[in-house]
Amino acid sequence: MFKTQTPIRRRSVVLGAIGAASLALTPLARAQQKFINVLTGGQSGVYYPLGVALSQIYGKVLPDAKVTVQSTKASAENLNLLQAGRGEIALTLGDALSDAWNGDKEAGFNTPLKKLRAVAGVYANYIQIVANADAGIKTMADLKGKRISVGAPKSGTELNARAILKAAGLSYSDFAKVEYLAFGESVELMKNRQLDVTLQSAGLGVSSIRDLSTSVKIIVVPIPADVVAKVGDAAYQPSIIPANTYTGQTTDVPTAAIKNFLVSHEGVPADVVYLMTKSMFENLDTLVAAHAAAKGIKKEGATTGTPVPFHAGAEKYYREVGLMK
Repeated sequence: MFKTQTPIRRRSVVLGAIGAASLALTPLARAQQKFINVLTGGQSGVYYPLGVALSQIYGKVLPDAKVTVQSTKASAENLNLLQAGRGEIALTLGDALSDAWNGDKEAGFNTPLKKLRAVAGVYANYIQIVANADAGIKTMADLKGKRISVGAPKSGTELNARAILKAAGLSYSDFAKVEYLAFGESVELMKNRQLDVTLQSAGLGVSSIRDLSTSVKIIVVPIPADVVAKVGDAAYQPSIIPANTYTGQTTDVPTAAIKNFLVSHEGVPADVVYLMTKSMFENLDTLVAAHAAAKGIKKEGATTGTPVPFHAGAEKYYREVGLMK
Protein backbone atom coordinates (compact mmCIF):
# COMPACT_ATOMS: atom_id res chain seq x y z
CA MET A 1 0.00 0.00 0.00
CA PHE A 2 1.44 3.30 -1.00
CA LYS A 3 0.74 6.61 0.66
CA THR A 4 0.74 9.96 -1.08
CA GLN A 5 3.56 12.08 0.22
CA THR A 6 2.81 15.34 1.92
CA PRO A 7 4.21 18.53 0.34
CA ILE A 8 7.73 19.58 1.23
CA ARG A 9 7.79 22.05 4.07
CA ARG A 10 10.19 24.88 4.58
CA ARG A 11 11.13 26.46 7.83
CA SER A 12 12.89 29.80 7.80
CA VAL A 13 15.33 30.46 10.57
CA VAL A 14 15.85 33.90 12.00
CA LEU A 15 19.41 35.02 11.51
CA GLY A 16 21.47 36.62 14.20
CA ALA A 17 24.07 39.35 14.07
CA ILE A 18 27.72 38.69 14.87
CA GLY A 19 30.65 40.73 16.10
CA ALA A 20 32.94 42.81 13.93
CA ALA A 21 35.78 40.32 14.15
CA SER A 22 33.74 37.57 12.52
CA LEU A 23 32.26 39.96 9.98
CA ALA A 24 35.74 40.78 8.82
CA LEU A 25 36.24 37.13 7.86
CA THR A 26 33.25 36.90 5.54
CA PRO A 27 33.24 39.64 2.88
CA LEU A 28 33.55 37.22 -0.05
CA ALA A 29 30.94 34.90 1.37
CA ARG A 30 28.52 37.77 1.96
CA ALA A 31 29.06 39.03 -1.56
CA GLN A 32 28.66 35.68 -3.32
CA GLN A 33 25.98 33.71 -1.52
CA LYS A 34 22.60 35.22 -0.59
CA PHE A 35 20.70 31.99 0.09
CA ILE A 36 21.58 28.89 2.09
CA ASN A 37 18.95 26.16 1.96
CA VAL A 38 19.69 23.30 4.38
CA LEU A 39 18.10 20.04 3.18
CA THR A 40 17.18 17.65 5.99
CA GLY A 41 14.52 14.93 6.41
CA GLY A 42 11.25 14.34 8.22
CA GLN A 43 10.63 16.41 11.33
CA SER A 44 10.47 13.31 13.57
CA GLY A 45 13.94 12.14 12.49
CA VAL A 46 17.49 13.30 13.30
CA TYR A 47 18.35 15.24 10.13
CA TYR A 48 15.75 17.93 10.77
CA PRO A 49 16.81 19.09 14.27
CA LEU A 50 20.46 18.93 13.21
CA GLY A 51 19.63 20.97 10.11
CA VAL A 52 17.93 23.61 12.24
CA ALA A 53 21.01 23.80 14.48
CA LEU A 54 23.30 24.04 11.45
CA SER A 55 21.20 26.86 10.03
CA GLN A 56 21.61 28.82 13.25
CA ILE A 57 25.39 28.33 13.11
CA TYR A 58 25.52 29.34 9.44
CA GLY A 59 23.37 32.39 10.08
CA LYS A 60 26.06 33.78 12.36
CA VAL A 61 28.98 33.38 9.95
CA LEU A 62 26.93 34.35 6.87
CA PRO A 63 24.86 37.20 8.33
CA ASP A 64 23.75 38.61 4.98
CA ALA A 65 22.48 35.29 3.66
CA LYS A 66 18.91 34.09 4.04
CA VAL A 67 19.17 30.67 5.70
CA THR A 68 16.26 28.25 5.43
CA VAL A 69 15.68 24.67 6.55
CA GLN A 70 13.74 22.32 4.29
CA SER A 71 12.03 19.17 5.52
CA THR A 72 12.33 16.48 2.82
CA LYS A 73 12.12 12.73 2.29
CA ALA A 74 15.84 12.71 3.20
CA SER A 75 18.85 11.22 1.40
CA ALA A 76 17.78 10.54 -2.19
CA GLU A 77 15.60 13.64 -2.48
CA ASN A 78 18.29 15.79 -0.87
CA LEU A 79 20.92 14.67 -3.36
CA ASN A 80 18.67 15.21 -6.37
CA LEU A 81 17.80 18.69 -5.06
CA LEU A 82 21.50 19.54 -4.61
CA GLN A 83 22.27 18.42 -8.16
CA ALA A 84 19.45 20.67 -9.41
CA GLY A 85 20.81 23.65 -7.45
CA ARG A 86 17.76 23.75 -5.18
CA GLY A 87 19.77 23.52 -1.98
CA GLU A 88 23.26 24.43 -0.82
CA ILE A 89 23.96 21.78 1.81
CA ALA A 90 22.33 18.52 2.86
CA LEU A 91 22.55 15.47 5.06
CA THR A 92 22.62 12.04 3.45
CA LEU A 93 23.49 8.43 4.09
CA GLY A 94 26.77 7.18 2.64
CA ASP A 95 25.25 4.38 0.56
CA ALA A 96 22.74 6.80 -1.03
CA LEU A 97 25.62 9.17 -1.78
CA SER A 98 27.49 6.38 -3.57
CA ASP A 99 24.35 5.43 -5.52
CA ALA A 100 23.84 9.07 -6.54
CA TRP A 101 27.42 9.49 -7.73
CA ASN A 102 27.13 6.31 -9.82
CA GLY A 103 23.62 7.05 -11.13
CA ASP A 104 21.83 4.01 -9.71
CA LYS A 105 18.34 4.26 -11.22
CA GLU A 106 16.87 1.67 -8.88
CA ALA A 107 17.92 3.85 -5.94
CA GLY A 108 16.23 6.91 -7.44
CA PHE A 109 19.04 8.51 -9.47
CA ASN A 110 18.35 8.60 -13.20
CA THR A 111 21.83 9.89 -14.08
CA PRO A 112 25.12 10.18 -12.17
CA LEU A 113 25.02 13.27 -9.93
CA LYS A 114 28.50 14.61 -10.63
CA LYS A 115 27.95 18.10 -9.18
CA LEU A 116 27.91 16.70 -5.63
CA ARG A 117 30.80 17.57 -3.32
CA ALA A 118 31.48 16.22 0.17
CA VAL A 119 31.74 18.59 3.13
CA ALA A 120 32.13 16.22 6.09
CA GLY A 121 31.55 12.71 7.30
CA VAL A 122 29.41 13.08 10.40
CA TYR A 123 27.64 10.60 12.70
CA ALA A 124 26.44 7.06 11.95
CA ASN A 125 22.90 5.91 11.27
CA TYR A 126 21.79 2.69 12.90
CA ILE A 127 19.26 0.43 11.19
CA GLN A 128 16.68 0.01 13.92
CA ILE A 129 13.99 -2.64 13.46
CA VAL A 130 11.39 -2.16 16.17
CA ALA A 131 8.37 -4.41 16.68
CA ASN A 132 5.33 -4.36 18.92
CA ALA A 133 6.12 -6.85 21.69
CA ASP A 134 2.82 -8.65 21.16
CA ALA A 135 3.53 -9.31 17.45
CA GLY A 136 5.61 -12.40 18.20
CA ILE A 137 8.76 -11.05 16.53
CA LYS A 138 12.09 -12.00 18.09
CA THR A 139 14.36 -12.48 15.05
CA MET A 140 14.53 -11.26 11.46
CA ALA A 141 13.06 -14.58 10.32
CA ASP A 142 9.94 -13.76 12.35
CA LEU A 143 9.30 -10.68 10.19
CA LYS A 144 7.85 -12.83 7.41
CA GLY A 145 4.08 -12.35 7.09
CA LYS A 146 4.05 -9.21 9.26
CA ARG A 147 2.97 -5.64 8.52
CA ILE A 148 5.98 -3.31 8.16
CA SER A 149 6.86 0.29 7.36
CA VAL A 150 10.16 0.78 5.54
CA GLY A 151 10.40 4.58 5.27
CA ALA A 152 9.43 7.02 2.55
CA PRO A 153 9.88 5.67 -1.02
CA LYS A 154 13.51 5.87 -2.21
CA SER A 155 14.55 7.53 1.07
CA GLY A 156 17.82 6.49 2.68
CA THR A 157 15.84 4.41 5.16
CA GLU A 158 13.97 2.59 2.40
CA LEU A 159 17.19 1.87 0.51
CA ASN A 160 18.68 0.51 3.75
CA ALA A 161 15.55 -1.59 4.29
CA ARG A 162 15.86 -3.19 0.85
CA ALA A 163 19.53 -4.01 1.41
CA ILE A 164 19.27 -5.44 4.93
CA LEU A 165 16.08 -7.42 4.28
CA LYS A 166 17.58 -8.92 1.11
CA ALA A 167 20.67 -9.92 3.09
CA ALA A 168 18.38 -11.69 5.56
CA GLY A 169 16.68 -13.58 2.71
CA LEU A 170 13.51 -11.45 2.73
CA SER A 171 11.76 -9.40 0.05
CA TYR A 172 8.80 -7.05 0.29
CA SER A 173 6.55 -9.80 -1.11
CA ASP A 174 7.22 -11.79 2.09
CA PHE A 175 5.24 -9.28 4.19
CA ALA A 176 1.49 -9.11 4.76
CA LYS A 177 1.66 -5.35 4.18
CA VAL A 178 4.42 -2.88 3.30
CA GLU A 179 3.91 0.81 4.08
CA TYR A 180 6.22 3.57 2.80
CA LEU A 181 5.93 6.11 5.60
CA ALA A 182 7.99 8.70 7.42
CA PHE A 183 9.09 7.87 10.98
CA GLY A 184 6.33 9.74 12.81
CA GLU A 185 3.55 8.28 10.67
CA SER A 186 4.95 4.78 11.12
CA VAL A 187 4.91 5.18 14.88
CA GLU A 188 1.29 6.35 14.92
CA LEU A 189 0.22 3.23 13.02
CA MET A 190 2.27 1.09 15.41
CA LYS A 191 0.49 2.65 18.37
CA ASN A 192 -2.87 1.94 16.74
CA ARG A 193 -1.89 -1.71 16.06
CA GLN A 194 -2.14 -1.14 12.31
CA LEU A 195 1.51 -2.13 11.85
CA ASP A 196 3.64 -4.79 13.55
CA VAL A 197 7.10 -3.40 12.86
CA THR A 198 8.91 -0.29 11.69
CA LEU A 199 12.41 -0.11 10.21
CA GLN A 200 14.06 3.24 10.79
CA SER A 201 17.59 4.24 9.78
CA ALA A 202 18.57 7.05 12.14
CA GLY A 203 20.84 8.14 14.95
CA LEU A 204 20.54 6.41 18.30
CA GLY A 205 17.73 7.76 20.46
CA VAL A 206 15.68 9.03 17.51
CA SER A 207 12.58 10.78 18.87
CA SER A 208 10.10 8.66 16.91
CA ILE A 209 11.25 5.39 18.50
CA ARG A 210 11.58 7.03 21.92
CA ASP A 211 7.97 8.10 21.58
CA LEU A 212 6.88 4.62 20.54
CA SER A 213 8.77 2.91 23.37
CA THR A 214 7.06 5.05 26.00
CA SER A 215 3.61 4.28 24.54
CA VAL A 216 3.75 0.53 23.85
CA LYS A 217 6.03 -2.33 24.80
CA ILE A 218 8.60 -2.87 22.04
CA ILE A 219 11.17 -5.39 20.87
CA VAL A 220 14.31 -4.13 19.10
CA VAL A 221 15.00 -6.89 16.57
CA PRO A 222 18.67 -7.93 16.27
CA ILE A 223 20.48 -7.77 12.92
CA PRO A 224 23.30 -10.33 13.24
CA ALA A 225 26.79 -9.52 11.97
CA ASP A 226 26.59 -12.29 9.35
CA VAL A 227 23.52 -10.60 7.83
CA VAL A 228 25.36 -7.26 7.74
CA ALA A 229 28.26 -8.95 5.93
CA LYS A 230 25.88 -10.38 3.32
CA VAL A 231 24.83 -6.86 2.25
CA GLY A 232 28.15 -6.76 0.39
CA ASP A 233 28.61 -3.01 0.78
CA ALA A 234 31.47 -1.58 2.84
CA ALA A 235 29.18 1.28 3.92
CA TYR A 236 27.34 -1.22 6.16
CA GLN A 237 29.26 -2.09 9.33
CA PRO A 238 28.26 -4.29 12.30
CA SER A 239 27.41 -2.23 15.37
CA ILE A 240 25.39 -2.19 18.59
CA ILE A 241 22.32 -0.37 19.88
CA PRO A 242 23.36 -0.01 23.54
CA ALA A 243 21.06 -1.26 26.28
CA ASN A 244 18.52 1.30 27.53
CA THR A 245 18.67 3.42 24.39
CA TYR A 246 14.87 3.03 24.45
CA THR A 247 12.39 2.31 27.24
CA GLY A 248 12.14 -1.43 27.80
CA GLN A 249 15.28 -2.28 25.78
CA THR A 250 17.39 -3.79 28.55
CA THR A 251 20.17 -5.46 26.54
CA ASP A 252 22.60 -4.50 23.80
CA VAL A 253 21.18 -5.30 20.34
CA PRO A 254 23.39 -6.03 17.31
CA THR A 255 22.62 -4.03 14.18
CA ALA A 256 24.16 -2.34 11.13
CA ALA A 257 25.58 1.19 11.09
CA ILE A 258 26.03 3.45 8.07
CA LYS A 259 27.93 6.73 8.05
CA ASN A 260 26.13 9.98 7.25
CA PHE A 261 27.66 12.82 5.25
CA LEU A 262 27.17 16.53 4.94
CA VAL A 263 27.19 17.32 1.22
CA SER A 264 27.12 20.44 -0.98
CA HIS A 265 27.54 20.98 -4.73
CA GLU A 266 30.20 22.51 -6.94
CA GLY A 267 28.19 25.69 -7.54
CA VAL A 268 28.45 26.90 -3.94
CA PRO A 269 31.43 29.27 -3.55
CA ALA A 270 34.49 27.80 -1.83
CA ASP A 271 34.67 30.56 0.79
CA VAL A 272 31.06 29.86 1.80
CA VAL A 273 31.65 26.15 2.22
CA TYR A 274 34.88 26.87 4.10
CA LEU A 275 32.99 28.99 6.62
CA MET A 276 30.18 26.45 6.97
CA THR A 277 32.68 23.64 7.56
CA LYS A 278 34.79 25.60 10.04
CA SER A 279 31.82 26.96 11.97
CA MET A 280 30.22 23.51 12.34
CA PHE A 281 33.30 22.01 13.97
CA GLU A 282 33.70 25.06 16.20
CA ASN A 283 30.09 24.73 17.42
CA LEU A 284 29.56 20.99 17.91
CA ASP A 285 27.97 21.71 21.28
CA THR A 286 25.10 23.42 19.46
CA LEU A 287 24.54 20.27 17.38
CA VAL A 288 24.69 17.98 20.43
CA ALA A 289 22.11 20.19 22.16
CA ALA A 290 19.85 19.70 19.12
CA HIS A 291 20.23 15.89 19.11
CA ALA A 292 22.43 13.42 20.97
CA ALA A 293 23.35 11.71 17.67
CA ALA A 294 25.70 14.64 17.05
CA LYS A 295 27.99 13.25 19.76
CA GLY A 296 29.22 10.97 16.98
CA ILE A 297 30.52 13.90 14.89
CA LYS A 298 34.31 13.97 15.21
CA LYS A 299 36.67 16.18 13.25
CA GLU A 300 39.12 13.28 12.96
CA GLY A 301 36.57 11.15 11.07
CA ALA A 302 35.30 13.89 8.77
CA THR A 303 37.52 13.14 5.78
CA THR A 304 37.19 9.35 5.50
CA GLY A 305 34.80 7.07 3.64
CA THR A 306 33.23 9.47 1.17
CA PRO A 307 32.54 8.16 -2.35
CA VAL A 308 32.57 11.68 -3.88
CA PRO A 309 35.24 14.41 -4.11
CA PHE A 310 35.47 17.01 -1.37
CA HIS A 311 34.38 20.57 -1.98
CA ALA A 312 37.33 22.94 -2.34
CA GLY A 313 36.06 25.01 0.60
CA ALA A 314 35.96 21.98 2.89
CA GLU A 315 39.42 20.91 1.70
CA LYS A 316 40.79 24.34 2.64
CA TYR A 317 39.56 23.90 6.20
CA TYR A 318 40.90 20.34 6.52
CA ARG A 319 44.30 21.42 5.25
CA GLU A 320 44.38 24.19 7.85
CA VAL A 321 43.70 21.73 10.68
CA GLY A 322 46.12 19.10 9.37
CA LEU A 323 43.57 16.50 8.22
CA MET A 324 44.49 16.86 4.53
CA LYS A 325 47.78 17.58 2.84
